[in-house]
Amino acid sequence: MKNKKVAEKLRGLTIATAITSSTFLHGPPVLTLGLLKTIIPSRKIDELAINLTNSWLGVNNWLIDHVLPDIDWHITLPTELSMDGRYLLMCNHQSWVDTTIMQYVGLTRMPLTRFFTKWELIFIPFLGLAFKILGFPMMKRHSKQAIAKNPALKQQDLEEAKRACANLQSQPYTLLNYLEGTRFTTQKKQAQNSPYQHLLKPKTGGIALALQILGKEIDALMDMTIVYPDGIPTYGDFWTGRVRRIGVDIRQVELPNWVLAGDYEEDMAYRARFQDWVSQLWQDKDQRIKQMLQRFAGSEQSLNPDLPSLSHQSST
Repeated sequence: MKNKKVAEKLRGLTIATAITSSTFLHGPPVLTLGLLKTIIPSRKIDELAINLTNSWLGVNNWLIDHVLPDIDWHITLPTELSMDGRYLLMCNHQSWVDTTIMQYVGLTRMPLTRFFTKWELIFIPFLGLAFKILGFPMMKRHSKQAIAKNPALKQQDLEEAKRACANLQSQPYTLLNYLEGTRFTTQKKQAQNSPYQHLLKPKTGGIALALQILGKEIDALMDMTIVYPDGIPTYGDFWTGRVRRIGVDIRQVELPNWVLAGDYEEDMAYRARFQDWVSQLWQDKDQRIKQMLQRFAGSEQSLNPDLPSLSHQSST
């Protein structure tokens, strides 16, 4: 038991050192390219910045494959994924580990994942500039109180969202939306009185906005489901090797024609229909999570440090 804890700490220290070193190696060139782009706008510069970011993610993936103990992966993927695609991606959200899993599975299969960010993040040293350089849609949005006083501001927010997405439309991308809006916990589920066993209630405004702006340009709406059969892990659990089983399911969602033909903000009948449609997707996802967890039934409880390591990897 004591030796296992020492091994976990050493592994965590090794990985933290490797990720930090990789960040210092890849970060300055990305920032330099961003500064260069302000002088010489070029699609080639964008491509170089993305390639450097993918290289950084590749180091993380190498650590997962070669330094962490073997993980029993249950992965289901559609055959039509492409690095040249334009995707909207929905995903359930339980842990900061979700993003790492998304990067691990998607790195060689889908374009770089981005998400809507607040414009105020631009002022965070290094991080805000990196978001800007890599084409994350950064938005200035008015508060609900301001819009209530001046409804015209709602249209300004829509135009701002279109502007924020403009750079995406000329390149491959994966635009992520965590519909729950926050990480799942049992306490949050009970506070919401969520009708789902494994999910919080979905917030439909963000995905509706993305579909309104990009819907006719995207190749597909994708739905990713992640499960941790031995309990929701912390970031420390993952990078010290205590997460030994993970399930990932990605599938394409069929977009009915009416979804791309309505106005979520102004048409109340369309909004209600859209919310019902997302609720059905969420019911299906809740059932899918149950089925994915059942696939792991009877295996070892990997977050228990007293149990032996799994010795194989599997992908289905």
